[in-house]
Amino acid sequence: MHDSIQSRLLSWSAFFLSIQSIIFTLSPAVRERSWDVDYRLSHWVGFIIWAVLISLAHRATVKYLPERDPYLLPAAALLSGWGMLTIWRLEETFGIRQMIWLGVSIFVFIAALTFLKNLTFLRRYKYILLSGGLFITALTLLFGTNPLGFGPRLWLGCCGVYFQPSEPLKLLLVIYLSAYLADRASIYLFSFPLLVPTLVVTGLALLLLLVQRDLGTASIIISIFTIIIFLTTGKRPVLLSAALFLSFAFLLGYFFIDVIHIRMVGWLNPWTDPSGNSYQIVQSLLAIANGGTIGRGLGIGSPLLVPVAISDFIYSAIAEETGLIGTLSLLAAIWLILARGMIISLRAPDGFRRYLAAGIVTYLGVQSLLIIGGNIRLLPLTGVTLPFVSYGGSSLLTSFIALFLLLVISSVEDKEPAVLHDPKPYSFLAAALAFGIAACALTTAWWAIIRAPDLLLRTDNPRRAIADRYVPRGELVDRNNQPINVTEGQSGTYNRIYLYPDLAPVTGYTHPVYGQAGLEASQDSYLRGLQGYPASVILKDQLLYGTPPSGLDVRLSLDVTLQSEADQLLGDHTGAIILMNAETGEILVMSSHPPYNPNNLNEEGEALSQDSSSPLLNRATQGLYPIGTALLPLLRAEFGERLPSNFELQAFYEKLGLFQAPTLNMPVMVDERIDSLQNLRVSPLQAAIAAASISYQGILPAPRIATAVNTPDQGWVVLPALSQPVEVIQAEAANEAALSFIKKGKPYWSHIGRASVGNTHFTWLLAGTLPDWRGTPLVLVVALEENNISLAERIGENLLNAGLSQ
Repeated sequence: MHDSIQSRLLSWSAFFLSIQSIIFTLSPAVRERSWDVDYRLSHWVGFIIWAVLISLAHRATVKYLPERDPYLLPAAALLSGWGMLTIWRLEETFGIRQMIWLGVSIFVFIAALTFLKNLTFLRRYKYILLSGGLFITALTLLFGTNPLGFGPRLWLGCCGVYFQPSEPLKLLLVIYLSAYLADRASIYLFSFPLLVPTLVVTGLALLLLLVQRDLGTASIIISIFTIIIFLTTGKRPVLLSAALFLSFAFLLGYFFIDVIHIRMVGWLNPWTDPSGNSYQIVQSLLAIANGGTIGRGLGIGSPLLVPVAISDFIYSAIAEETGLIGTLSLLAAIWLILARGMIISLRAPDGFRRYLAAGIVTYLGVQSLLIIGGNIRLLPLTGVTLPFVSYGGSSLLTSFIALFLLLVISSVEDKEPAVLHDPKPYSFLAAALAFGIAACALTTAWWAIIRAPDLLLRTDNPRRAIADRYVPRGELVDRNNQPINVTEGQSGTYNRIYLYPDLAPVTGYTHPVYGQAGLEASQDSYLRGLQGYPASVILKDQLLYGTPPSGLDVRLSLDVTLQSEADQLLGDHTGAIILMNAETGEILVMSSHPPYNPNNLNEEGEALSQDSSSPLLNRATQGLYPIGTALLPLLRAEFGERLPSNFELQAFYEKLGLFQAPTLNMPVMVDERIDSLQNLRVSPLQAAIAAASISYQGILPAPRIATAVNTPDQGWVVLPALSQPVEVIQAEAANEAALSFIKKGKPYWSHIGRASVGNTHFTWLLAGTLPDWRGTPLVLVVALEENNISLAERIGENLLNAGLSQ
């Protein structure tokens, strides 16, 4: 029965890993969306070696442990194979090394099954084993090294072969504590003098680890000591004392130890320094968010953006490519080992084996929770490995030795479990581990689903830019389908090209370093292919390619011919121009100067962000200018020649929408610091919407700039306006006001307004078509950051004549 269960589960593990290997092989074709690629094949060597090794381990357990627990080896085999293939996918060299270490681990595992099934030697030589572990760990103080060439010197070795003594030290401490306390099981009431030797040796281990600055292992050592003492005594004050000690240690370290301070700050608020000390945790969370529910796809994510992805952050690497579904499966496999370990502990025939099994569960469980919790910001980062999964020969070998011990303890033939006087501590430990696994699952879901949309929009998320290199982004085109922003290149080298750089303050940019701005940001869901397709098409591409389908083109209301005329007229002057269809609200021209060239962001991006002239600001929608006398035509239409009271003026401005941001699908701004009507500041867009009521029957239009999207099924689909037109002035009064501001010999009304703040002067021009105009009703607003009436009038005359002639 045991053999068939284990065999079936191992077959399922092999099937899962074979599917994973096939997907890894095909992933370059999926990413490039082409069969003409270099396929990944080397990892098949790792899979075949894994299958052979696990088959040998299976045969050995069948032969030497016929009554073993049948679930442990399949779970460990799955985790080790999953980890090895993930490491191989990330760094092939380290994948080969992990395969070699897996071979060593399985060899030691089989040798132990053959010659060391009787665990009494562990109990007999507990002092020698722990002393040896402490001695070897102490050698790192003199001969320690780091394979990376920098950082804590926690390893012994050379020539590419390294061993971390602190890994087996944890297991040796479990063996020592289990044996020592089992030898004193006849003494019912445990007293402090009996615990002194355990405190001394545990203190020595902690001292060594603290000197080495191996804080993660030190935390695990404290947890192992505390939980085993709690299991043997049943005294909850032991847990409270350990919790207080750890809290005090972290508090002390926060103020006096730089490593702990950095990690605590990164845990409490990583967003304050996302590109510095908190870079790892921020990128880990972005990887989990990028994975979402189903993952980007095996082999086509970007997990290497997270530093040390093969070891400390392998959980986030798996989360990015397999999503929440993959991480839940990983957590389930870990929980299976922990749960079976607790059952084995309760069924153990004597106290030593019971404490040993529970201690091993504590070691594996606490270490797993520490590293996973650090990846998902549930706990501070500790830098330990994920048992069976992370890269590291010392960790993998220790994990398989722990597996060997659990299997031997589980293989009891016709032996009754030892008497358990108080099962509550064991129930508490099982519940605590289950709670930890559940907390990790829920927190992962929080980042992968709830917080993912916000996180993926962060400018420090380079995964969007990487995806843009493989999926063509939709074009921005003008009302006549003339391209403005386009994508050129081929899969893997797609690049955004901005054909009309002077429109950059309006259309914006999408950039791997500087993020997104303007219409590129507000229309990103269409341009990236996340909206506009049937949900089934988006889901299909996400499942097959890990990316959305090709982006959709978005049509703007802008007219590039008129836009070019406006930009030439504004030239080197600072200000903004808006020409709008007064009836429909469609914006035909939106000019903001000085502009910038988004094609040169790589070279000029940093300088642009610090430029005092603010070229990145869209002055047409985000520039706020003192209103001065600009709104005189509107005041004339509403109040005639009468001077309104402040109350009447405020109510009228409120009707005109000057106190609220216009509803337009791009970034806008409104003055929120109004202390008096005389100091009111408005954007050119607000002024244009208000002035449109003079040119079209007293009605405020709903402004529009993104007017349609080119869908694959229905062609160009009109995008609705985000608000509704509102009548604010009686049509007859609006018409009279327009006629009263006609310039002699001109087919339009116009008004020059002035404003100033201190020594800074501003010039406004409001103009528009007359009531009897039979063509498209137009309204024009010019705002100049200088006292230049002649320029404002020249811009108005030329641009309106160009607009009226179309």
